[in-house]
Amino acid sequence: MTQHAAQPASSLSARSARLAIVGDRSPDVVSHSRIPLLLDALAGRDRLVLDAYWIPSGDAAADAGAVRGFDAVWVVPGSPYRSEAGVLSAIRTAREEGIPFLGTCGGFQHALLEYARHECGLTRVAHAETEPDAEDFLIEPLACSLIGHEATVVIEPGSLAQSVMNAERSVERYFCAYGPTRHLDTLRAHGLRFSGLDEDGHVRIAELPGHPFFLATLFQPELAGDGSRPHPVVRAFARAAVEHATRVTVGQPM
Repeated sequence: MTQHAAQPASSLSARSARLAIVGDRSPDVVSHSRIPLLLDALAGRDRLVLDAYWIPSGDAAADAGAVRGFDAVWVVPGSPYRSEAGVLSAIRTAREEGIPFLGTCGGFQHALLEYARHECGLTRVAHAETEPDAEDFLIEPLACSLIGHEATVVIEPGSLAQSVMNAERSVERYFCAYGPTRHLDTLRAHGLRFSGLDEDGHVRIAELPGHPFFLATLFQPELAGDGSRPHPVVRAFARAAVEHATRVTVGQPM
C-alpha cells in the first residue's frame, strides 16, 4: 500500500476499486497489519480487488479533498489520531458525497463525532480521549473497557448491518476503551440509525440510511479469524467499493 495518489478509476478493471485507508499507520496496531491480509483474501476468494492507499490523518487535514475521487473510505483503528480534524474531514467527504464508508473502533467513534458536529449542530461535543477537559462529551470512557474482549452484538432486523451480517446476534472482538454515551437521541432524530447494541443496550453499530454504504462498528471486524476469510462487514464494504467504481467507470450518477 502506498501513500500517494492512485491512478484514475477508469484505468482499473470493472471489479477493482480505489480504497482510501485513513489513519496513522503503526506496527503496534494489530488491525493495521491485518488489513493487507484481508485485501489479499478479498482478491483471492471474492475477486474484489481494492487498490489501497494509506492517507495519514495529517494529510487528510492538509487537503480537504484527500479522499475525493476514491471509491471507498475506511477510517481504521489507532486513535487518538495525530489530526482529529483530518479524520473528521475525510468522514464528512465520504458522508456528503456518497462514497462507501466503513469506520471501525476509532473510526466508529469519529463517525459519530463528525455527524454530531456537522449534521446535528452539536459543535461543542468532544471525544474524552483527545479533549479530557471538555465540558460536553459524545464519546466517553466505557464503564467496562472492551480492550481485548469479545462480546455479543444484537443486530436490528431490517438494517444494513443485518443484511450484511445475515444474523440477529454476533460475537465480535473489541479493542477500545471509549464509546458513545450522550446525545444519542439527537443523532437518531437527525437520521443516524443505531442498528447494533450490546446485551446491555449500548450502541455498537451505526449506519446512515439513504447513503450507498455507510457503516461504523465499535468492534473490529478486521480481527475476525486469522485474516484468511474476511468478516461479512469487510466483504460487503469491498463490494460497495467495486459497485461505486463501476458506476464511475460507466458514467452513471452516484
